[in-house]
Amino acid sequence: MSAPVFRDEVLIGVCTFRRPELAATLASLEGLEPCSLPVSVAIADNDRAPSAKDRVEAIAAAHPLPIVYLHAPEANISIARNALLDHARATGARLLVYLDDDETVEPAWLSRLVAAWRAGQQVTPRAGAVLGPVRAHYKPGAPGWMDQARAHDTLPVFGKDGAITSGYTCNTLIDLANPAARGLRFDPTRGRSGGEDSAFFADFLGAGGRIAFAEDAIVHESVPADRARLAWLLRRRYRMGQTHASLIARNRSRAGRMGAAGLAAAKALACGGLALLGVARPAWRNRQIMRAALHVGAAANLGGARQIEIYGTAPGRTDSALRPGPGGS
Repeated sequence: MSAPVFRDEVLIGVCTFRRPELAATLASLEGLEPCSLPVSVAIADNDRAPSAKDRVEAIAAAHPLPIVYLHAPEANISIARNALLDHARATGARLLVYLDDDETVEPAWLSRLVAAWRAGQQVTPRAGAVLGPVRAHYKPGAPGWMDQARAHDTLPVFGKDGAITSGYTCNTLIDLANPAARGLRFDPTRGRSGGEDSAFFADFLGAGGRIAFAEDAIVHESVPADRARLAWLLRRRYRMGQTHASLIARNRSRAGRMGAAGLAAAKALACGGLALLGVARPAWRNRQIMRAALHVGAAANLGGARQIEIYGTAPGRTDSALRPGPGGS
């Protein structure tokens, strides 16, 4: 099979699942500043029925950017992400930009992502992906400590050498012509548990890829009330720990996994101790509790616990039972 032929074009890809906020996301794209490259949009609807089709097509009729609707069922986010990958590769769009269906962008957002990618082409190894930050905004009534702790924000994780060590898909540019991205796909077995983007970028980095950061390419997310709870954050962190452990365990022996589980458990206890020391400071205390939940999730996964699922629809609800917020995929 021959490799795709790419053109320097941008495809903004949005996965959606019964989210009315998608209309605001698309409205925010109307004011984008030019990035000197052709830009189009594709929406991958992850619902069993094409529930977003009519709404997307109505918006597309008056939108300044070309918008394509893709039906990518169902309730498995990897299927939707792969549909966007396939569409970008089939149409020859070199730069695939992932954006969530509950986010809005600043006018300079895309031009800043593209500028960071261009700067990353001038160094070796060339940057094959660019991450931007996600800024969370809380509704009235949300606990004050969340804003102080920036509990729902998304930022890259940097290693001691300054390199980014993992990736996410809520504000991301991927250069599909980069050798490290060639043939990569999102794992459908992680499409209900989450963590499919962490696994994707683990493979990307393992193939020699490099990720750049565009700190000024900001997107915004309004945190709904059902996510502005410590319990939601703890469950998300637990799942993140499970994902991290599943990735580091891929090349370890059983003894190595058990050793890593012990280390994770010790870290969880240490974070619990720090939380007790900071009991009078809610933002500090709860950040330590969230760190503890992450390490508990890692220890549980390494010990053989079942991976929790965060995608899919709960009975009696129109939205997913739990969808990952920024940094939680």
